[in-house]
Amino acid sequence: MTSVFIMPKKYSTYLKERFGTRVHKVSVDGGFSCPNRDGKLSKDGCIYCDNRSFSFQNRGDKNLPLKTQIEQGIEAMKRRFKAKKFIIFFQAHTNTYAPVDELRQKYDTIRNFKDIVGIAIATRPDCVDKNVLELIAGYTSDYEVWLEYGLQSIHYTTLKAINRGHNYEDFLHAFEITRKHPIKICAHIILGLPNETKDMMMDTAKEMRRLKIDGIKIHPLHIIKGTNLEKLYLQGLYTHLPINDYKELLSGFISFLWQDTIIQGVGAYCPRNMLVLPDWLQEANIIGRELIA
Repeated sequence: MTSVFIMPKKYSTYLKERFGTRVHKVSVDGGFSCPNRDGKLSKDGCIYCDNRSFSFQNRGDKNLPLKTQIEQGIEAMKRRFKAKKFIIFFQAHTNTYAPVDELRQKYDTIRNFKDIVGIAIATRPDCVDKNVLELIAGYTSDYEVWLEYGLQSIHYTTLKAINRGHNYEDFLHAFEITRKHPIKICAHIILGLPNETKDMMMDTAKEMRRLKIDGIKIHPLHIIKGTNLEKLYLQGLYTHLPINDYKELLSGFISFLWQDTIIQGVGAYCPRNMLVLPDWLQEANIIGRELIA
């Protein structure tokens, strides 16, 4: 019998079905740090990372009070997308990396806005514990709650090479203890990481299917000015993917996913003045949208 591939649902479709109207994410900067930047694990961070390159909605306004960031973000989404409801996305750095009382104070800001229906929190799998998860689970009675874990790859050699500071077992532990609560889990994956083969990337996809992950974001690796990845590239130790290879990998990756996994994103954003390569990054976003249309 020939198996039939069923495309996982894209995020915008899921939200429209879930809430009956157009819902958009509003990214905010909660002023958090990262253990891979502040010296707890490392001061170098992941080899590809510069938060300024992808927290594009913040436009350098991270010093604004959270309430002001949310107000401005909601107004912008209303004007640009005619959105009616909103999910607040704590995006920059590691948004569970603080004492519980500080986390509660910051997360509670969403309670000031009647049009907010959800909260999404980006973090690392080594930065959650029982107390943090109990706090976050407390929002599920009033909001849709997502924890977005930066995983990038299931392979130890890759995680070590990119200086993630955690391993796949840390992700599995975070996954298991989060699953005890009504919190949805999204994994962030990067295609094109140094020395990863196609089979290795597909193994990551198959593992996400085994876990029946609720949501996934798939990003193409890109080189940002001033990062350690740029140094590797300039030394001839890293070569970025040709766009046709990336398209094939992305299509293959999606085909292995569990059919009920929600694809939250397929692409990446980087200001032109910060991007080294690839020059097809914007085209990759178009490819991603076409694949999940």
